Amino acid sequence: MHDLLLRHGTVHDGLGGRARTADVAIHDGRVVAVGTGLGPARRELDVTGLVVAPGFVDPHSHSDTVPFLSEPQPFKLLQGVTTEIIGNCGFSCAPVRGDASGFTPSVLAGAAFSTMREYLDAAEAAGTANNLAVLTGHNTLRLAAAGMSAEITATQLDRMRAMAAEAFEAGAYGLSSGLEYVPGAYAGVDELVALALVAKRWELTYATHMRSESEGLADALDEAIAVAAGARIRLHVSHCKASGRAVHGASALVLEKLTRARAAGVDVRADVYPYLAFGTGLVAVLPPVACEGGEDALLARLADPGERVRLRALAESPGTGIGVGLWRELHPADVQILTHRDPRVAGKRLADLGGDPWNALCDLLAADPAAAGVFHTMHEGDLRAFLADPLVSIGSDGGPPVGPNHPRTFGTFPTFLGRYVREEKVVPMETAVRKVTSAAAAQFGLVGRGWLGPGAVADVCVFDPETIGHAGTYEQPDVRPTGVVHVFLAGRQAVADGEPTGGRHGRVLRRGRP
Repeated sequence: MHDLLLRHGTVHDGLGGRARTADVAIHDGRVVAVGTGLGPARRELDVTGLVVAPGFVDPHSHSDTVPFLSEPQPFKLLQGVTTEIIGNCGFSCAPVRGDASGFTPSVLAGAAFSTMREYLDAAEAAGTANNLAVLTGHNTLRLAAAGMSAEITATQLDRMRAMAAEAFEAGAYGLSSGLEYVPGAYAGVDELVALALVAKRWELTYATHMRSESEGLADALDEAIAVAAGARIRLHVSHCKASGRAVHGASALVLEKLTRARAAGVDVRADVYPYLAFGTGLVAVLPPVACEGGEDALLARLADPGERVRLRALAESPGTGIGVGLWRELHPADVQILTHRDPRVAGKRLADLGGDPWNALCDLLAADPAAAGVFHTMHEGDLRAFLADPLVSIGSDGGPPVGPNHPRTFGTFPTFLGRYVREEKVVPMETAVRKVTSAAAAQFGLVGRGWLGPGAVADVCVFDPETIGHAGTYEQPDVRPTGVVHVFLAGRQAVADGEPTGGRHGRVLRRGRP
């Protein structure tokens, strides 16, 4: 007798196969059969008219500290997400050695561990509402080995390699980089290949927030492909975008390069979120040299009028845009201040502050180096092209569901399935389900997840294709999504009739363990 039978649903296998009306039988945490006449079960649910799919996999998340929040957080379960890949953009909660507070993203605040094993053990002990699989961050490794120095020695690189190996041995699923951020921005290709070769020992994945997503986009993608080819490792390009008016339309270039690289033997995929604005710290707008030496050095430069002039000249320098920060791709009206110590400026645009925009930016950072913003820089045509491409999955880039936020944290997957699949038909449902399941799971080696068939882990999402969606906005992002009816984690129900069942029933996944 099965534990659970989902009856009469529209079943999608997550691999892109044609949907079929069928029953899904679950027993002992696994899918055991899909079809009709599957026999009795202790519990049956009639899901007629609903899509039965593998639980969604978010390949680009920043939920690293969510297990340590006081209450269970179902915000991803309500989107149908059963597994998240965390430790992205080069930053992870481990290994942290010394003072890494200055330029570590605020979403990781309060959770620093000296080894990856310690982090995994702590997150497992705290409990998580859904499954988490972690990457080790290049920025975090570099901070631990060399602090905020732009240059590193051979000995420091060896320390980075040893710490990376320790993280992978503990169960991390790969290496991430965030090359628009310091200190990762100071690294060259040789350093990145050296670390990627460590990940290759375990056949892991290299996920990269590239060095540029604007004027330097082509060169940055070439660099990412060169790192993957040099280490013969799987490559995942994070949150594809063509950011800034100068590169609107460049999605065609990106997708052509990805296709050519794959044809040449590089196992490359990518992800994108269904929004036209990204969110990050305001300090990323400055050239990376502004931060060399740490936060005190940054504040000293911002206090020096001559240094402001020098940094502005660098930020506005023509060329590829690599290594000069985000300034050239922005217009003051694009920059919406999300968080700042001065509550009077939160929510305003840089253009609203008056005076010279560069000096206004420097003043904001001088008062709060951890300030963050939302940047409205992308074009709808590029977004649609990324969403439609078969090499691109869906990833949120969302962080913890607290404080001022971006709607992607609460609505990425329902927005994609509601607006871009049901309403605008950018891709058919079979393709869409593959993009939110197996396309990401396979790239990160999540065995048994991301597909629905006999033997798969019973992480299952049941949703209403007619109502799934999200009404959140940049002004009010934390609106509950609609349409996700049931979610199961290894056969245990985590969402029932649209409501979280409570508790922390996810797992901290460790590579090499079932």
